Amino acid sequence: MPEWRVLIVEDDVPTRDFFADSVSSCEQLHLVAGVGTFEEARALIEDKGQVIDILLTDLALPDGNGLDLIRLAGRLRPSCEALVISMFGDEDSVLSSVEAGALGYIQKDFTPDNIAHTILEMKDGASPISPMIARRVLAKYRALHLVEQAPPAAAAGAVVRGPDETPAVGMGRALLSVREQEVLELIARGFSYAEISKLKSVSVHTVQSHIKNLYTKLAVHSKSEAVYEATRLGLLQPPSAADPR
Repeated sequence: MPEWRVLIVEDDVPTRDFFADSVSSCEQLHLVAGVGTFEEARALIEDKGQVIDILLTDLALPDGNGLDLIRLAGRLRPSCEALVISMFGDEDSVLSSVEAGALGYIQKDFTPDNIAHTILEMKDGASPISPMIARRVLAKYRALHLVEQAPPAAAAGAVVRGPDETPAVGMGRALLSVREQEVLELIARGFSYAEISKLKSVSVHTVQSHIKNLYTKLAVHSKSEAVYEATRLGLLQPPSAADPR
């Protein structure tokens, strides 16, 4: 029976310890290390004397992004398989992770009680994904369709009526910071996190932090939901056919 060596990259200590305990208690898995920073993980991945079969990583790390670790492992360790566990459940994060080389994506709200079992399923050929994430990726198309059908957005600060025709005070741009508004407009135009970070000269981690704040303020859980809700509230103009994105 093979033994798979697992590297855990998670900056939240209780979560990291929970994963480490699960891996250590499984006879088929061996814990290489549990680390909390990008640089610690990078050093282990680049260590030619270290065997790593599984990279279990968060995306938003204090000094970098898990996507870059997945890409690095893909270049240096082609046989290493990556599983993402992240608080971000939007389709952009999921698709970016898949493009980087991840074979599974679990949202932290839906973390399995036994992560070791999930790892073994992945080694057997499965692609673990949280049901809610799968649902949100599928819902992307419905939300975009709703945006296209939305009436012209009310001016910022104007009165907005909900589905029940109950008037509500328009939230306006005062709801968001200047940078959050800029990020919102860019994700509405289809830019990826990496593209936004380059355009605004900030790290991908900073972009993700702005998006996390957007999700909280708009009470949504995905990029498409954020675009729809922001358009409904007058924070965005409906998409135009003239937009090159």
